[in-house]
Amino acid sequence: MSNFSHNFEAMQGVDIRTVDPSTLEDIRDINIDPNLPLAHKAEAFIRQIKNPYCFRCGDVAVKINYVNPSSTIDDCMEDFYRSL
Repeated sequence: MSNFSHNFEAMQGVDIRTVDPSTLEDIRDINIDPNLPLAHKAEAFIRQIKNPYCFRCGDVAVKINYVNPSSTIDDCMEDFYRSL
């Protein structure tokens, strides 16, 4: 397993019930240039949010789960970046 995959598994494993919200990035502070190519949007988002599975919006911790088991994280994130 690559280190990259391992890091995403650790990010996904964050327990929303016990995480300290002050340790999470606030999604309202994320700024992405809409003119960037898709791959650069993805890099900018990951670099700024640190954990795409668990972040906060104000004082509220947010945990993202993907429902469609046939979609990969790459598919879901690509759909998200296209919406920016």
